[in-house]
Amino acid sequence: MTIRWFPGHMGKALEQIEEQIRKIDVVIEVLDARLPFSSSNHKLAALRNNKVWIKVLNKNDLADPAVTKAWVRDFQLQAGVRALPLSAKKHADTKPLIKLCKDLVPRRGQPGFPVRAMVVGIPNVGKSTLINTLAGRSVAKVGDRPAITKSTQQIDLRNGIVLSDTPGMLWPDMKDQEGAYRLAASGAIGDNALDYTSVGLFAGEYLLRRYPGLLKDRYALQELPESAHDLMIAVGRKRGLLATGGVVDLHKASEAFLRELRAGKIGRISLEEPVADPPVPE
Repeated sequence: MTIRWFPGHMGKALEQIEEQIRKIDVVIEVLDARLPFSSSNHKLAALRNNKVWIKVLNKNDLADPAVTKAWVRDFQLQAGVRALPLSAKKHADTKPLIKLCKDLVPRRGQPGFPVRAMVVGIPNVGKSTLINTLAGRSVAKVGDRPAITKSTQQIDLRNGIVLSDTPGMLWPDMKDQEGAYRLAASGAIGDNALDYTSVGLFAGEYLLRRYPGLLKDRYALQELPESAHDLMIAVGRKRGLLATGGVVDLHKASEAFLRELRAGKIGRISLEEPVADPPVPE
């Protein structure tokens, strides 16, 4: 199945970001630490214009720690880019972000001259959660489905920083279908645009290759299944997801598998690692 998902408000969001970014001191791009390349909107790079850029690797507590360290090293080789892994739900994790913003824009952050920061990112990476944690109050809508935020707003953190919140935005042409499937596995794609069985099999195949031990532990498997299909059958039997005649319901098994993956119940997993020259979606 080919994944395509670009709700109408996302096109307008790009125009809004392009208009506002001229007045911004620092851009905070929120990424999913489990897939930092695929969860980055590469259309935004064209709008950067040498702005200070902080890549926040959110959901760090769900990602493979060794792989996250590799991503931080990779990002910080880029001029003007800093990378910071954190969990947006934890106030203590977000304090270094405030300090980093002020350190990177030392000419501002004073009364009457706040650091103007824009928070950008694709749907469901945790932008709104990060903003609410930084603000210490609920100022941005949060949900467990993508595309909750649909318009821009400004939030004064009352600590020398003013944030511009923006809607989550993907790129219109998802030619990188492997990246699209990673996004779907992570929960960044709307349910109406994906087939749970296809995405579950994709994620299962990757985990069989990369994290076989975690699968064996999570599902109490004596032997590792030979294929992603066999893995979904095993998951379905373990979870009692059976159709008429005792046959495993593959759709329900895949859906359950993806829910557990997204919630970190299988373990700390990264869905991609840095490569020398990653493909850039058009």
